[in-house]
Amino acid sequence: MIKKVLLTPFQKFIKLESLSGILLFGATILALIWANSPYGAEYEQLWQYEFGVSFNDFSLIKPLILWINDGLMAIFFFLIGLELKRELLVGEIDSIKKASFPLIAALGGVLAPVGLFLFLNQDPETAKGWGIPMATDIAFALAILGTLKSRVPLSLKIFLTAFAIIDDIAAVLIIAIFYSANINWFFILVGLLLIALLALVYHKRKFSLEIGLVIGTIVWFLFLKSGIHPTIAGVLLAFTVPIKRTLNIYEFSSNLNNISSKIVSITDDTYKHILTKDEMECIDNLDHLTSEVRSPLQHLEYQLHNLTAYFILPVFAFANAGMVLNTNSEINTSLMLYIAISLFAGKLIGVSLFSYLGVKLKLTELPSGINFKHIIGIASIAGVGFTMSIFIANLAFGNDAININSSKVGIIIGSLISGLVGVIILRLTSKKEGETNGS
Repeated sequence: MIKKVLLTPFQKFIKLESLSGILLFGATILALIWANSPYGAEYEQLWQYEFGVSFNDFSLIKPLILWINDGLMAIFFFLIGLELKRELLVGEIDSIKKASFPLIAALGGVLAPVGLFLFLNQDPETAKGWGIPMATDIAFALAILGTLKSRVPLSLKIFLTAFAIIDDIAAVLIIAIFYSANINWFFILVGLLLIALLALVYHKRKFSLEIGLVIGTIVWFLFLKSGIHPTIAGVLLAFTVPIKRTLNIYEFSSNLNNISSKIVSITDDTYKHILTKDEMECIDNLDHLTSEVRSPLQHLEYQLHNLTAYFILPVFAFANAGMVLNTNSEINTSLMLYIAISLFAGKLIGVSLFSYLGVKLKLTELPSGINFKHIIGIASIAGVGFTMSIFIANLAFGNDAININSSKVGIIIGSLISGLVGVIILRLTSKKEGETNGS
């Protein structure tokens, strides 16, 4: 019973991410259909529509596509930051022993695809796309695992999630270090000072969403103008959000009983639309009590999951996945193939090999219920790198439409092959195990 209670929140997370993956897939198909329809020009014009704010000498006007990629995705990266902080403090990677296996697997999942891409690609013009095949899309990956249902153990899904979170850390660092240009260090310094100030306010006083929104918006703008991608601001701001509660669950329960008893004592049986002053005071106390017992980080993460899973990521996919696919389209075939190969073969080899070496060298140990056939299947599924890969492709090639579209085709091909092969491996593994258990 205890085990079931502990795993329920994680199972809900898997279900949410799986549905997000399905929405991502649907948004991608819709974008491709629209971009290749007779109304394809309208698709392009929509995302290039400019709007923003302007007064006196201040102006912030951007195309819709950049509001999505720089603005909405900053919220997504903020959520990633919240997940990272939680996992590092109390989650699946909160100790060296827990983190060692997914950490070493993720290391292989980063180094091998990058190394393979640099080995295959000899064109200096496209070499900056080396970061594209290193990212795993957790929503798509968990959606694929969801199709297997009970065929795979829950510990495998936990491993994939921990692995993907570490993979996200690497992606964020690489975006910050290698995909930033013309850096204005003054803006960065001011932004970092504001982040430090926000962290101090939260530590000394109390968490305030309103203060966080104001300072967060300023920091986002400073990073936008600094040359470092503004989504990095989202990750850094997330680490200021406190995880500790100001009221423990026992105090909450006791105070809740007192408030409940008071409400019963001051309320008659007559139904009325308007509360009395005493009843209003009790309800306000109840609201305050609820806010005190919740972890600000956990509550924000819970609230933002639906927004990102059901809106931000599908909108990002819809805005970025559309590309014209016909005989007249100019595609850099080499770049497309190198990305597809690096995603599939790089992740498959890197994750499998590093996981195997980690166990053989006694640096790590396999989680319970998992064997190396499972790891090979997950290593293949790790090659599904849709969202973050497209994001890095946009950063790497800027306004180079040919290489961006070539990268997207390569990402889609590599992701499809990775997902399909991973499902086949895991299905065969589960079937053989079932036959063995039944014999």
